[in-house]
Amino acid sequence: MLYSFFGSCREAGLNEREWLHDVLLRIGQHPINRIEELLPGRWKAKV
Repeated sequence: MLYSFFGSCREAGLNEREWLHDVLLRIGQHPINRIEELLPGRWKAKV
């Protein structure tokens, strides 16, 4: 599964480590009905 996520990161031009680190920090507080926002194709780094 992670391999697929990392491949999606590469396609989206994202740094895989930055994406994974951010998602792991945010996923516990992120609303389940908006979980798709954390997928590589829709992810935006928290500023």
